Amino acid sequence: MDNPFLVEVTRGPLVESRHRGSVSVVDADGSTVLSIGDVDRRVFPRSAVKALQALPLLESGVADKYGLTDEEIALACASHSGEPEHVRVAQSMLAKAGQDVSCLECGAHWPMGEAANRALAAEGGAPSALHNNCSGKHAGFICLACDGGHDPKGYVSPNHPVQRMVREALEDATGACHTMENSGIDGCSIPTYAIPLPSLAFGFAKFGTGVGLSSEGKAAAERIRKAVAAHPFMVAGTGRFDTRLMETLRERAFVKVGAEGVYCAALPGLGYGIALKADDGNARAAEAIMAGLILRLLPLNDEERAAIGKMAQPVFRNWNGIEVGSLRLNPALLG
Repeated sequence: MDNPFLVEVTRGPLVESRHRGSVSVVDADGSTVLSIGDVDRRVFPRSAVKALQALPLLESGVADKYGLTDEEIALACASHSGEPEHVRVAQSMLAKAGQDVSCLECGAHWPMGEAANRALAAEGGAPSALHNNCSGKHAGFICLACDGGHDPKGYVSPNHPVQRMVREALEDATGACHTMENSGIDGCSIPTYAIPLPSLAFGFAKFGTGVGLSSEGKAAAERIRKAVAAHPFMVAGTGRFDTRLMETLRERAFVKVGAEGVYCAALPGLGYGIALKADDGNARAAEAIMAGLILRLLPLNDEERAAIGKMAQPVFRNWNGIEVGSLRLNPALLG
């Protein structure tokens, strides 16, 4: 079936763009709270599940053994902008495992943050794997490998012990089988597994509450949430949606972007997990849908509602500051 249009972008009096999507909200018992569109179609969550992929790092005791700070734990869940602080923290994580940038297998790209990108170019620098938005996650994988006595080389392979631990953690959280026939290779070279949105949402409901996780898993999830709430800049960066939203709500919401229009969230106080996908992979649309769901589901004060409302339905201005259009959500999404 065709998914409904959830987002419209206007210019003047006309609709210029429309974005279809699907949404699943599930509680920690696995019951459906909200379902929009074809939620049973498998999607690749990509970077949206980094917090779940980080669970073995904490459950195993490796984070404590290496003395990882809250900043470092937050970076292990990040799709960061490659700003200097992100690079510094990734380097610190590697050093604690006795490794350096040469061990990273995520590949190098220029910083996602425009200011960091320009600054690096202006000083004649070149990007390294530390600037990769996934370097914190990969540094965590390397810590996990080194502590387990495994050669970190090839840690991105699906058959490496680290990736087997990560796959088991994903299956345990979501309740969905992560099989090779439904897998692909992520942008940072690790395996990514396609599963239905309700399974993703269920995983984040459990991540937000600890319900259904082992005692070690529950403690690990709580520590990750607290680390991210204390250091939301580490998860994304200057001006980024995830950072802005979690700076506003702190421990009341955990949100994480994935590539190609996927977003996931945990609302611990309500016990809900959220997973959504904008069909065309549009990040702007996915952010707006997530902000709209936060407005719908989470009790907010006036200041919070105003701040998140601007993320849900922003006004667009041109380079001269003239208002040219806006983004609006399907009223059915807002309830």
